[in-house]
Amino acid sequence: MSQAGGSPEPRSPAGDPCRLGARVVIAGTRSGSGKTTVSTGIMAALRSRGLAVASAKAGPDYIDPGYHALATGRPGTNLDAWMSGLHAVAPLAARCASGSDILVVEGVMGLFDGVGATTLASSADLAAALDAPVVLVVDAAGMGASVAALVRGYRDMRPELRFGGVILNMVGSDRHEEVLRAALASCGASVLGALRRGDVEHWRERHLGLVPVAEDPSGAADRIAKLAALVSMRIDLEAVLALARSAPPLMTVLPQPARRVGSARVAVAAGRAFSFHYPENLRRIEEAGGELCFFDPLADADLPAGSTALYAAGGFPEIYAAELTDNVDLCARVKEKVLRGLVTWAECGGLLWLCRDLGGAPLCGALPASGRMTGRLTLGYREARLRKSSPIAASGSVLRGHEFHYSAIEPSGDGLLMQPPSAGGLADAAAPGVAGFCSPTMIASYLHVHLGADPLPAERFVAAASAPTGGAGRTGSVLEEERSRRRPR
Repeated sequence: MSQAGGSPEPRSPAGDPCRLGARVVIAGTRSGSGKTTVSTGIMAALRSRGLAVASAKAGPDYIDPGYHALATGRPGTNLDAWMSGLHAVAPLAARCASGSDILVVEGVMGLFDGVGATTLASSADLAAALDAPVVLVVDAAGMGASVAALVRGYRDMRPELRFGGVILNMVGSDRHEEVLRAALASCGASVLGALRRGDVEHWRERHLGLVPVAEDPSGAADRIAKLAALVSMRIDLEAVLALARSAPPLMTVLPQPARRVGSARVAVAAGRAFSFHYPENLRRIEEAGGELCFFDPLADADLPAGSTALYAAGGFPEIYAAELTDNVDLCARVKEKVLRGLVTWAECGGLLWLCRDLGGAPLCGALPASGRMTGRLTLGYREARLRKSSPIAASGSVLRGHEFHYSAIEPSGDGLLMQPPSAGGLADAAAPGVAGFCSPTMIASYLHVHLGADPLPAERFVAAASAPTGGAGRTGSVLEEERSRRRPR
């Protein structure tokens, strides 16, 4: 657990050495340059050649890793130097890459974009921590010889990085590609491939990015198969492989597993409406002794039998509000169990689902708040100091995480003090404030946390759900508070 104002500190060394082999970071000049298209296409194309491909995503994104997992056939990981600490990047990458022939890492935003005016948590810092070659994806639409100046600037900004070459995107024609290649040859930059404008079928998008794979798995699989064939034609995969294999072996240790602290059945909200789960968080819960029992809030009438905890992570409840409302039986049962002390951890979309309503559509009503869509994006890293004890952290503890939503709840709650980070002399746009709900049996807030470097929250969560008086039968402080609100004044 990190302390306020500091970086997360590593726990005691895991001790198991691991060697990180072939690896490459696919970065971009900016958001929207084509990183996801190129990264996912390379992953799928290499897999189609019979290689075992591991994947990772820089930063806190949930949606892109779903496409990576579909392309590679195995779960990936998030590598976030701000949430997990720079010390955790190589160990997490090594565990993810175990048993693979190559690790392909998709960057975030532009190559040097990090927290505030710094490169902290940027693709560049990640590539340096992994000592990995960088391939730069350039949206070349409307560019000619100027592409050389652009690429030269990115290459020379940090000469210590292993700059491996360029993949051009949005190329207009054969002639356009010739001009771009000639310009880049003049500055010594290798071109590893070029995708044409109109080559790639547009990904389905929504207000938080791409539509999650869970909502259209067959359609996503079809698009990825077409993308793999296209990348095999347009990108020099042998050159990409050679570049990845040129990375020197990196020795590290595997992340420390969570301690087994009990035995609990954890109901995990999943399906189309709730698909934002970090694989690391689910792994940590299992390590601590939790049995993951997935259920679909759109269809199931009750939580899985014997559940002693509920984990409701993020997703798009606003898209499926009507169907969630129609599942009256589940909403009523979840409300009753949460108010009776079911150990509960809800993040963002899960927070909205537990509210009384979302935009007037009735939901669970386990929280004394109403949700609404605002049309305004709340986005950024957060340090959250708990003002009350919860199942994942004690009062006074600080969690590092991020927010990413277009909704708001009223009242906002008073369980956490949310503080944006300050870096390079600049503070995040959001102001500090209290928000979220905490009790000994529940935490529900907009904060997404990543447990790659810190298994303690998962240990506390499973321990709380394993306690002899724990689970849905306990009359906890939440129920007492609900009764207090109903008493006449």
